[in-house]
Amino acid sequence: MSSVTQLIRYGVAFTDTWRQATDSSDLHLTPQRKPSWLETPWGGHYHGGNLFLDRPFPVRLTGTKYACGRGGCGACTVMVSKHDPVSRKIRHFSVTACLVPICSLYGAAVTTVEGVGSIKTRLHPVQERIAKSHGTQCGFCTPGMVMSMYTLLRNHPQPSEEQLMEALGGNLCRCTGYRPILESGRTFCAESSGCQQKGRGKCCLDQGENICTELFAKDEFQPLDPTQELIFPPELLRMAENPEKRTLTFHGERVTWISPGTLKDLLELKVKHPDAPLILGNTSLGPAKKSQGHFHPVLLSPARISELSMVSTTSEGLTIGAGCSLAQVKDILAGRVSELPEEKTQTYRALLKHLKRLAGQQIRNMASLGGHIMSRHCYSDLNPVLAVGNTALNLMSKEGTRQIPLDRDFLAGLASADLKPEEILESVYIPHSQRWEFVSAFRQAQCQQNALADVTAGMRVLFQEGTDTIEDLSLAYGGVGDATISAQKSCQQLLGRHWNEPMLDEACRLLLDEVSLPGGAPGGSVEFKRTLVVSFFFKFYLEVLQELKKPGKLLSVALEDFPATVPQGVQSVDSHQALQDPVGRPIMHLSGLKHATGEAIFCDDIPTVDKELFMALVTSTRAHAKIISVDLSKALELPGVVDVITAEDIPGTNGAEDDRLLAVDKVLCVGQIVCAVVAETEAQAKRAVEETKIAYEDLEPVIFTIEDAIKHSSFLCPEKKLEQGNVEKAFEEVDQIVEGEVHVGGQEHFYMETQRVLVIPKTEDKELDIYVSTQDPAHVQVRSKLAPTSPTCSFRRGLQSPQPHRTGHQWRNWLPHSSCLLDREDDMLITGGRHPLFGKYKVGFMNSGRIRALDIECFINGGCTLDDSELVTEFLILKMENAYKIHNLRFRGRACMTNLPSNTAFRGFGFPQGTLVTESCITAVAAKCGPSVREKNMYKTVDKTIYKQAFNPEPLIRCWNELAEFNKKNYWRKRGLAVVPMKFSVGFAATSFHQVRLIYLCLLARFTRQPHWFTSTQMGPYWSHMEVASRELKVPTSHMHICETSTATVPNTIATAASIGSDVNGRAVQNACQILLKRLEPIIKKNPEGTWEDWVKAAFEQRISLSATGYFRGYEAFMDWEKGEGDPFPYYVYGAASSEVEVDCLTGAHKVKKIRTDIVMDACCSLNPAIDIGQIEGSFTQGMGLYTTEEELKYSPEGVLYSRGPDDYKIPTITDVPEEFNVSLLPSSQTPLTIYSSKGLGESGMFLGSSVFFAIADAVATARRERDIAEDFTVRSPATPERVRMACADRFTEMVRDSRLFS
Repeated sequence: MSSVTQLIRYGVAFTDTWRQATDSSDLHLTPQRKPSWLETPWGGHYHGGNLFLDRPFPVRLTGTKYACGRGGCGACTVMVSKHDPVSRKIRHFSVTACLVPICSLYGAAVTTVEGVGSIKTRLHPVQERIAKSHGTQCGFCTPGMVMSMYTLLRNHPQPSEEQLMEALGGNLCRCTGYRPILESGRTFCAESSGCQQKGRGKCCLDQGENICTELFAKDEFQPLDPTQELIFPPELLRMAENPEKRTLTFHGERVTWISPGTLKDLLELKVKHPDAPLILGNTSLGPAKKSQGHFHPVLLSPARISELSMVSTTSEGLTIGAGCSLAQVKDILAGRVSELPEEKTQTYRALLKHLKRLAGQQIRNMASLGGHIMSRHCYSDLNPVLAVGNTALNLMSKEGTRQIPLDRDFLAGLASADLKPEEILESVYIPHSQRWEFVSAFRQAQCQQNALADVTAGMRVLFQEGTDTIEDLSLAYGGVGDATISAQKSCQQLLGRHWNEPMLDEACRLLLDEVSLPGGAPGGSVEFKRTLVVSFFFKFYLEVLQELKKPGKLLSVALEDFPATVPQGVQSVDSHQALQDPVGRPIMHLSGLKHATGEAIFCDDIPTVDKELFMALVTSTRAHAKIISVDLSKALELPGVVDVITAEDIPGTNGAEDDRLLAVDKVLCVGQIVCAVVAETEAQAKRAVEETKIAYEDLEPVIFTIEDAIKHSSFLCPEKKLEQGNVEKAFEEVDQIVEGEVHVGGQEHFYMETQRVLVIPKTEDKELDIYVSTQDPAHVQVRSKLAPTSPTCSFRRGLQSPQPHRTGHQWRNWLPHSSCLLDREDDMLITGGRHPLFGKYKVGFMNSGRIRALDIECFINGGCTLDDSELVTEFLILKMENAYKIHNLRFRGRACMTNLPSNTAFRGFGFPQGTLVTESCITAVAAKCGPSVREKNMYKTVDKTIYKQAFNPEPLIRCWNELAEFNKKNYWRKRGLAVVPMKFSVGFAATSFHQVRLIYLCLLARFTRQPHWFTSTQMGPYWSHMEVASRELKVPTSHMHICETSTATVPNTIATAASIGSDVNGRAVQNACQILLKRLEPIIKKNPEGTWEDWVKAAFEQRISLSATGYFRGYEAFMDWEKGEGDPFPYYVYGAASSEVEVDCLTGAHKVKKIRTDIVMDACCSLNPAIDIGQIEGSFTQGMGLYTTEEELKYSPEGVLYSRGPDDYKIPTITDVPEEFNVSLLPSSQTPLTIYSSKGLGESGMFLGSSVFFAIADAVATARRERDIAEDFTVRSPATPERVRMACADRFTEMVRDSRLFS
């Protein structure tokens, strides 16, 4: 199935008759730069390039991005428009291009981000607003966001906030924290759920005359004019009105796609090809083909058959065509709910509840009702509800029609209750509910939206009229077996019982007996899932009690689902600023508009070069083994394969001794690169990978966990230790001692742009131009120069900046010389992430809450090689004290060696893990002595850290006090509350890493209106550097241009990391500007009334150099580990955050009904408050993911990574943003050390996400206190719904444990 991503991005030609798809494997073309020239019939229109599918025309549109290949991230979102034969209207809907087969686009128009607007012609309001609202940082996800919002506006020019949230629910972003993206979309909404006090003349967010709460001016936005949108192509409209009835056949090498024009033809084809699946949305078959290798030689597409999309109603129920998309089903059901009495729509309401949360909007637009039912996924959201709702399936074949129930036998796939091979599902009949009948649906997933459910349930009860006596009962569960399970036996035994407490207890017991999961059940989490089985029934019990109007002491439990709402809040910055000075103003990202239009060029967007080859990597399938042999014979025989590169083929150095580029003799983890296939196309290279056979001999020991590493004394480096005072004596003198353990899970980078590199050789001087997505071009250059004999390498950093502070782009991208793009699965398998941590603490304190002694020992999982693990251990120890002054301290840390991919640098560099241990200690003490413990133990005056570096905590105290004052004025219902302070050290612990990167700043003398300033810098946030240059030279930023990073012009660069990039690069820019001004000073003095054009022209005529090299030597920094002292960091960033959450103790869901976060950050004098607030919000959201939603990476017992895509690994989504999200930059603070007293804020906000974690822990402690259960429990991060639910121990968790004991 050829993906639309391939069609859009890399060139397609079309003729009037289809002959053959030219892809070498089948009809699925994975995105690549190399154009694929296809021939197809009439049938589509591409607004992105104004391309009709009946004319030959190369597209080469690169705005649509490829990030996951599974439809789970939204980066490749485009809009498809079709003429609906039933309603006879044009239907616009968003889809993920990576899953849409090209062959399915007969009669469709596709609009890409390029077709929406362009910086060269006219911007669309959506593009303008997302850029000017600061909704873009790295920009890789932005085209998908734009297309989701654009499609929404095509259907609803003034959408509701709920519609906005639904439209963006299928799009992921790793940078912004979503708030500014939502703000941009909110400007189109018809109504706003803003401050409720404004009607009384005062807003609760008013901060005073000197505080600015607007980061963009809404009145500058161009209005949305729906009359100016692109029309549906008249040619396609004529085709739709006179549809082609003949069967269309598309032939590939291995796959044939058949699209019949009539229902009769489809039924005949099903007889001829009984094993061929019917494919509409490809949302099930597509991912299965990619991840599991499922293959079907013939595919039948019924998309052109209108009978499968028909909807009919009777007085008894509703019949929906199997071909209707889930989005259409949602609209159909909503229509019936609005028309019918409530008692008849119980099943429809239950289905609607799940349809709002099922996947993302793009998937709901693509997936069909019939496909969802027939897939029979064990985690299905709809099948349990349909099963209890007495749904019937209308089947059709060449022999006639028949109807079967959607019951437990059908869902189990029993042949007697299933479709015959020649049958198709024509429609689905859903009967109305009746009086005294109640239907509910439940689901629990890792995230509210766009996540596969852990457990789903459909429940229905029918009472004898006017009583609470059960006449009929149906319960069905998904996620607790290989298929949807119906608890038929339990239901039968409960008939005739009254709806009361004894019935509830009996029902739970019966359900646990019938719905049983073995200990090794797929997906694990057995106790959690069994607990949800009875918790869901308890919720159903309470809901029905409410419907019956029966009083009960348990009805105070919140039953409603937690709504997904657009976040409210304020971003407060100091507004004292000269009008003509750009520094300190919320100026838009310089590439923002290009991000929004898709015109920003990333590494994979570079046009293909002549004879370009493609590389695919062969990785180890064993965790610790000796390589016996590598058989390349079959791989080399395949067409298009040029070579297979092994370690023996590398003429230079094959990496370091302990960190080989390609494995030699043995492998240390699953995913280690053994060799690399080079072929003419990416598909050929990947097929050759499958034919490469490697024989292994397993070695011992195999170590995966920190605990195993400690047991085997498997460490990567010596212990790091800091100590002050007399810890042992202090422990003898304290009133109380508490000991505990803390577990912090690892974290996947999940940068939207995966690792990719393009190498272009220059034959004349053995040079290589290497385009790579990296934060450290010089490091990549050095590593690459070690491999070949003696080339000169010039590096360009992928044209667009890598995603900020996603340090996975830092060390691990020295892949072999070729065009190489890692799929999401391979990227997650090969590259490491954040180090998991295991910590043990012992804290001694007085009854007053004053801590006298603290001893912490930490171990991190470094993986199979050293990489950055020693540095991470050092930084973890150096930063662990956080904001607390404790006189007697001992910190120890070690990096463990395990047989997992090497973990590496990640935003925060050890600080988020280590400081969580410290805060857990403080929380444990606060549980004994009260909430004032944090403030009592914080630094108060000028002091020295544990490593003897002096600092002034005054900004820290101001942040804390300002946050406390803000909270006093804003009442909130306290369910779970936490406030955390932060002292984050910025920079590297070595002076050489603070020097910059040479900066060339050139003034080109032109005899045109304006001279132009060209700057080549090494840092991503170059828009801040332009503001610096503008202030120094007093030249508008509009007259400046910044070139891409290249080691040819900026040698000896250092990594963009440690939150110092804007600062130290800004100092170098300042230096270059001052050099130029000094040269121009005599000319300016002679002609003070002149213009820049005059001065530059005069300088040129006088032969004065108009270019300068800026340089900054860096901050002094050092650390002596033998003495345990030093000045390792230039300065500190201070902040504080408070979060309030509400937890559903029955499911473990959090950020549920209410959540609020307030952050105060010491930014001193921000260079660009929009950027700084964006960094704070983005890092906070990523930290919230680390501590709550991003479940630890899961490995098989053999060390194979299970979590290899957005389906398995959930980063925060748009519904996870706090409902009220306030960020304030502490006004008027100063630091003379940095450029204009600014501070680097890229990483510090990460830890503040722990305020949500500790708020959840507070809510859990409250629940345990109410149940008379010990409040002390092992702190485990992330606080996933499973961990939260099981920590909220109650009668249901006890039932599960008891049933396990006696089973």
